[in-house]
Amino acid sequence: MQVFKFGGVSVKDASSVKNVGSLLQKVGYKNTLIVVSAMGKTTNALELVVKNYFDNKTELQSALQEVIKYHNEILLDLFDNENHEVFKKVTAFFNELNQFLSSNKSPDYNFVYDQIIGYGELVSTAIVSAYLNSIQIKNNWIDVREHIKTDNYYRSANVNWEETQQHITSNFNKTVLNITQGFLGSDPNNFTTTLGREGSDYTAAIYAYCLNADSVTIWKDVPGILNADPRYFENAQLLNQISYREAIELAFYGASVIHPKTLQPLQGKEIPLYVKSFLNPEASGTRIGKNITLDPMVPCFIVKKNQVLISLSSLDFSYIVEENISDIFNLLHLYKMKVDVIQNSAISFSVCVDNIYDNLDKLLHHLKAKFKVTCHKNVSLYTIRHYTQNAINQIEEGKTVLLKQLTQETVQVVSE
Repeated sequence: MQVFKFGGVSVKDASSVKNVGSLLQKVGYKNTLIVVSAMGKTTNALELVVKNYFDNKTELQSALQEVIKYHNEILLDLFDNENHEVFKKVTAFFNELNQFLSSNKSPDYNFVYDQIIGYGELVSTAIVSAYLNSIQIKNNWIDVREHIKTDNYYRSANVNWEETQQHITSNFNKTVLNITQGFLGSDPNNFTTTLGREGSDYTAAIYAYCLNADSVTIWKDVPGILNADPRYFENAQLLNQISYREAIELAFYGASVIHPKTLQPLQGKEIPLYVKSFLNPEASGTRIGKNITLDPMVPCFIVKKNQVLISLSSLDFSYIVEENISDIFNLLHLYKMKVDVIQNSAISFSVCVDNIYDNLDKLLHHLKAKFKVTCHKNVSLYTIRHYTQNAINQIEEGKTVLLKQLTQETVQVVSE
């Protein structure tokens, strides 16, 4: 049993969908589950629908029609017959979405976000499944929400592993090619939940764990895992192999090639993960497995943009002690801040956070009641694993360094 995951770029238009079919014919698809993301930038487009739903109702239908038009163009490029069943299925999904937009009463942004955003994956997989069937790659379409069960922590739901295992084990046919959605699950009331942005990788790992798969392959538009994001760093190198531990470290620090939660279930059952190029599917790519030495042994660079650096000091120059730190972390948890770096001294405490839920103003207001607060917005957090002095000089050149932290294997620099 093998699990393939295709991201949005790999199915962004009709030619890309056709390439998925060609790839499967080249590498084989026996005993395979395919996990597919929303097409292209559909998630971003649906986020605009969410924004307009709350802030600009007059533009709501216009934003939704852009999403519908985009998918209809792909359908028309893939299928000659507009009476094909897939047109009806896609239309039905968008009718469902419209019905939700007109009938929803909940003011909870995160709940509404998950109910809207999931249609990107549902429509994408319907189109890919129908196209593969049309070229005689017979497959079974699965609604992932019937398998992956979560709590109701919308936008970053936690998997109920026992229930998920039970649903997958009792409702999965391994003898056929299966296609399902990444990123999604459902809560105890059967409302749609999401696993966090880029969560399709995690979906593939969940299925692999529950099905005792032999491997997971993530198909991307890069040759494999690189030691740096080529959008921000020149001369990025392919990593031929890395260990689970190293991959988890890179993911934790923000490497975008792998979702942070993906490696944990795979490591638990020692299921190897491959990251390969859908443009060159027969190339070896990167292998992630147990007790593998990083090859080549080079510095690995990660950058996270649009972070927030908050520096706190006591109002009366008293020490920042355990009680203060506990209060600070309780507030960070309350306002759902993702903590990336912390640094403290006798009378100061600094933390670099990701303001995912847009709660920064509330947090700062609360903190100012007890501390002197300095806040730097839109900073960049650079992390280097296996750093050298030359590597540090490279990221610091021409920047104002606000915070710097070194351990034996990792350096982190926050800069403006």
